[in-house]
Amino acid sequence: MVFLPRTSFMFSSVVIVFLVGGLLSIVGQHKPGPAVSLLQEIHSLQLNSTVCVDPEAVDRASTDFGLITRAVPAAVFRPSSDRDIAALVGFSYASARPFGIAPRGRGHSVRGQALARDGVVVDMGALRGDGQGRIRVCGEGCRPSYVDAGGEQLWIDVLRETMKHGLAPRSWTDYLYLTVGGTLSNAGISGQTFLYGPQISNVYELDVITGKGETVTCSEQHEADLFFAVLGGLAQFGIITRARIAIEPAPTMVRWVRLIYKDFAAFTGDQERLISLEKKKGFNYVEGSVIMANSLADNWRSSFYVEEDITRISRLAAQYGAVYCLEGGKYYDHATAPSIDQELKSVVDDLRYLPGFEFRNDVSYMHFLNRVREGEAKLQSRGLWNVPHPWLNMLIPRSRMLEFDRGVFKSILKHNNSVGPILICAMNRNKWDQRTSAVVPDEDVFYAIGLLRSGVDGWRNLEEQNEEILRFCDGAGISYRQYLPHYTSLAEWRKHFGAKWDVFVERKMRYDPRALLSPGQRIFTSSFGQHQSM
Repeated sequence: MVFLPRTSFMFSSVVIVFLVGGLLSIVGQHKPGPAVSLLQEIHSLQLNSTVCVDPEAVDRASTDFGLITRAVPAAVFRPSSDRDIAALVGFSYASARPFGIAPRGRGHSVRGQALARDGVVVDMGALRGDGQGRIRVCGEGCRPSYVDAGGEQLWIDVLRETMKHGLAPRSWTDYLYLTVGGTLSNAGISGQTFLYGPQISNVYELDVITGKGETVTCSEQHEADLFFAVLGGLAQFGIITRARIAIEPAPTMVRWVRLIYKDFAAFTGDQERLISLEKKKGFNYVEGSVIMANSLADNWRSSFYVEEDITRISRLAAQYGAVYCLEGGKYYDHATAPSIDQELKSVVDDLRYLPGFEFRNDVSYMHFLNRVREGEAKLQSRGLWNVPHPWLNMLIPRSRMLEFDRGVFKSILKHNNSVGPILICAMNRNKWDQRTSAVVPDEDVFYAIGLLRSGVDGWRNLEEQNEEILRFCDGAGISYRQYLPHYTSLAEWRKHFGAKWDVFVERKMRYDPRALLSPGQRIFTSSFGQHQSM
């Protein structure tokens, strides 16, 4: 692989540049410099967008939700249209001084993936506005039904708009205040993934701006190579500006169940049984978690329980070191409400949870999908949301889960007291389209492990634990994959993609040959030292 050199450009500080109606205004520029000639070149594009380089805007774009790494961009681009984004990318592609470009939705990456050191961060949220025209539902009369959503749109807004028609997307993430383009550039997983696959398996069509500045509409039938490259492609091949997403009739209510286990083998065995059932015979949502002795106290997921139940579960976790929670959701509506009790009984009767540790709630479908928002508000009120998030997300083969439990949950994390959940979600490999760029373990069933821990003062200790976990897996020969991957060497990226690596490189050379897009992923850079720790 030959790395293409990238020449960076720098702007003087305290400069705000407005490109409105083709009129260029430079505010705060005290003396001529390289920024002026470059901005004059951009001005010639006749864009109706804003390039902002004031310290406050640049500082916000210099870090992400993780609050662990920092990479200062030269400017923040606030587009007024997809056309302007294409013009910006095309300008860099044709320039003798190309610069990196990172599309940024909510900046919810945790390792600097949405950053662009000395480059331009595209604030996709600038396209959101009031959402008019950027979310369009085609339900009745469309076969299949779909929703067209701008890449900058939040999933919560997609849900609200589709629910007006009694419809909703089939596959979700746990947190809905993420952008469509952001999750589709990774995969988009949650407790529905076992049934419908990740969000990238539920897309009919995309509008994409490639690294050459070309706008392409692609699907499985048209420009299929680009379509599958972009889905799960870590924003390396194009910027998603529109996605056509599968939708179906939405339920109105959810019977929400949590079951507590002390035995890990029984816990995972029941998860695997549940994800093998047909939709009508099992849950519509299946997810699991690890509960340590003190983890419910500061856990945004604890709002499900009453205080008495939290005390009981915490005592049990203290007794056994850790217990496991299997979480299920059974959808229903007015017509099926009379039979929900019997349907649920037929699902849980054969499960091996601890007697007396079954908990149920009935909530609206909207509330269920947006359940993390309540937990976010709880943590915000305590100053525990905008803190470092040294998250580690892994995909582990089913055959190695018992070993992972012994080596990680019962050993490395034995005395874990951090804020944030530890999720364990079983998935079916056949629900993942292997033509996409996303990579998963080779076994038919694998688990997504989400160590979604955070800390105010002790995040470096959590990071050391993450590294210890990775060393344990490497030493034990566990063929894991990282989800939302973060690596520091080309060799690690090769290992991550495995058999897909050569195709990944070929696609990069085809669609972004100057390696402009999303440099924060640090895959196609000549140096892996772009970020600094905070």
